[in-house]
Amino acid sequence: MESRFVSEHFRPNATVTLFLGDRLDLLREIPNAAASLIVTSPPYNIGKRYEKRLEFAHYLRQQRETLRECVQKLSPKGSLCWQVGNNLAKDGEIVPLDIYIYRMCKRLGLKLRNRIIWTFEHGLHCSKRLSGRYETILWFTKTDDYVFNLDPIRVPQKYPGKKYFKGSKIGQYSCNPLGKNPGDIWSIPNVKHNHIEKTIHPCQFPVELIERLVLALTSPGDLVIDPYLGVGSTACAAILHNRRCAGADTERKYLDIARTRIRAALDGQLRKRPMGKPIYEPASTDRIAQRPTSWTTERDAQIVLSAGR
Repeated sequence: MESRFVSEHFRPNATVTLFLGDRLDLLREIPNAAASLIVTSPPYNIGKRYEKRLEFAHYLRQQRETLRECVQKLSPKGSLCWQVGNNLAKDGEIVPLDIYIYRMCKRLGLKLRNRIIWTFEHGLHCSKRLSGRYETILWFTKTDDYVFNLDPIRVPQKYPGKKYFKGSKIGQYSCNPLGKNPGDIWSIPNVKHNHIEKTIHPCQFPVELIERLVLALTSPGDLVIDPYLGVGSTACAAILHNRRCAGADTERKYLDIARTRIRAALDGQLRKRPMGKPIYEPASTDRIAQRPTSWTTERDAQIVLSAGR
């Protein structure tokens, strides 16, 4: 791949920087205020094979260091999105990391714009508590004058043909024809064994999750930074939408996979789940529950339901 596209050290004219090493070393190579978006999912300190489990206080100090450096690299109109789940204490208690990240970011002068809930259907099955099926993305901005592009991430209206039935707008459509605001609860499948994007990484970002943030919070040509890049989902999302990306990881094998995926994205060959694809689409052979033909009206349906109670 041509060096002008992928560099091992940060260069302003490189499309992608894949830095093998500590995230702080990469961040210190990048000029202050250069990034329009910093988005990442840091280790949760739960003993995954790519992380060494630390004392919780030590782990939080590392996060503060990273966030402090990130804020310096963020442009005045930029956004920081920190995606986290729960830390698991030694006694089995879960510790929601977003509580701690929020406090750190507030002390650094950032302002929280949304606490996005990312929901998914698959994950570890618990026997002593309810199985976790969501994580959070904390979206912070540096100032009140920040980039936010709603139109590229709108989702289909539930009632696209709905019109005003009275008043001065009678007969006009009552919803935006481009779609509706997706809200702060995002249902996007996580990357498990049968996901089209699955690699060897145990905690991989779905590209679609980052695409929404890239489209909403940056403009073409902007720089996106991921301090914990992993197998490069952030870089792929940035490239697909004509942004630049710089990321670091301490595992060479992950960056090698990232490089392969980036090449595929540049060539238009990246295997990924399309944005906006429904989570479940029944096949033509699937049996789908139908309303019984005996339920001819809503009143009949209520009578049948009441009789069965």
